[in-house]
Amino acid sequence: MTRRPVAVAITGGIGAGKSEALAAFRRHGAATVSSDEIVHELLRRDDVKQAIVDRLGLGMLAPDGELDRGAIGAAVFDDREALEWLEGLLHPLVSAEYLRWREQLASLPDPPRVSVTEVPLLYEAGSESNFDKVVVITAPEKVRRARSPVATTDRERRLLPDREKAARADFVYRNVGTLAELDSFAAGVLRELES
Repeated sequence: MTRRPVAVAITGGIGAGKSEALAAFRRHGAATVSSDEIVHELLRRDDVKQAIVDRLGLGMLAPDGELDRGAIGAAVFDDREALEWLEGLLHPLVSAEYLRWREQLASLPDPPRVSVTEVPLLYEAGSESNFDKVVVITAPEKVRRARSPVATTDRERRLLPDREKAARADFVYRNVGTLAELDSFAAGVLRELES
């Protein structure tokens, strides 16, 4: 019988520190993957590339024939309909990939106790039911803006507010301290999940 790892999602606002939190969970022994890594892989797939070029044009291709993420971002940044189309294309594929990854983990001879996936649009995409537990990373707007120039732009206005995400989460971390403090938080969550 396979033992499926406890499935944890990390989410939060732009610049809150989700990637650092994911790295902290990895340092403490969790299997980890980010949705961004999955998207990078998906953008190399011929079917995804063709769908994007068909919808957004040949300008989405770099000189080497691969998709140009910067061009795609620029094309959808101010075009809500195009962005919704792109998210509609990618979100189900990303979900399928992290579910497949988790099944692969479960089939290992000694599977990890916990798997952690960074999912920036977890609640917005309605993906929380794919996970056993949710960790929300928050930070004040001033801190997030300093970490990421796109924080607090129109893109972020489309996201659920941090307080709503926190109210729905199993664990919440206000990321205003040191990396050691974030590390300690991740270790504590893993201890609780593994007990």
